[in-house]
Amino acid sequence: MAHDVVAEVWRGDFLESVHHGSVVVLDPEGRVLRAAGQPDATCYPRSSNKPFQALALVRNGFTTSDELLALACASHSGEPFHVDGVARILAAAGLSFADLGCTPDLPLGEHARTALLAAGGGPEPRYMNCSGKHAAMLATAVRNGWSTHDYLDPSHPVQKAARDTLEDLSGERVAAEGVDGCGAPLHGISLTGLARAFGRLAVAEPGTSEHRVAHAMRSYPEWVGGEGRDVTTLMRGVTGSVAKDGAEGVYAIGLPDGSAAACKIADGSTRARAVVLLAALRELGVTGPAELAEFPVLGHGRKVGGVRPAAALTG
Repeated sequence: MAHDVVAEVWRGDFLESVHHGSVVVLDPEGRVLRAAGQPDATCYPRSSNKPFQALALVRNGFTTSDELLALACASHSGEPFHVDGVARILAAAGLSFADLGCTPDLPLGEHARTALLAAGGGPEPRYMNCSGKHAAMLATAVRNGWSTHDYLDPSHPVQKAARDTLEDLSGERVAAEGVDGCGAPLHGISLTGLARAFGRLAVAEPGTSEHRVAHAMRSYPEWVGGEGRDVTTLMRGVTGSVAKDGAEGVYAIGLPDGSAAACKIADGSTRARAVVLLAALRELGVTGPAELAEFPVLGHGRKVGGVRPAAALTG
């Protein structure tokens, strides 16, 4: 896959490194306004697929409060309210943490991770950043009378629904399949398809399942990420947006007029993805949160430079 230089790493006035990647910006009609790299090549959106996995669950009868639906879309930080929310989803379905099939892990959030370790805790499925999604998948299986012990199998109705929903919203057929870090099936589409899906989610009419998911994420961005997380800051700072970060340098956002953007950093870096996505948003006339526009480069504990968008996005 051919990528362009989309971000530059400056230490003082010296260009130290670059990040290659692909980016696409779509107008409200889904037309490409700007592109870099190969946005039509297949990629794994990773956790940026979660809103569509959650949508599949809602379409199949999953009902809960808005904050817990946002948690079903989350790569949460493992803060106490996140873990309690996972317990609430499971309890409503007559299940417990023991039913979770996701990988044991420490909290994604630094403060939550430090607190757990200081208290003598260790990796458990409940703390894994995908546990909200897994709890909601299990609850949907229970609601429909489907088995729960094999809910991660690609042939399970929950996973087939997730695939079908992603294809529906993206307007593409899934072109690659794998296993995500949490153990759930992973479906590959293009960045263009991913952006299209976010645009459709963001503009969904009230009363639809799509609007229910978008409304939950907009209303409770701290449940989608956590305090101090850039995805939470981004949705708080761009009114009406629906955004989701993903592993290996993926990020996508849909705006309330149906326009959208998505990016993939080729080396999988997380430090460049928000910077690149905000640069893409400027193509749509949107100024995102200033604190995300440049990722700080530190020297002896103080900022001495930054990760900034490259000419492919600013020229």
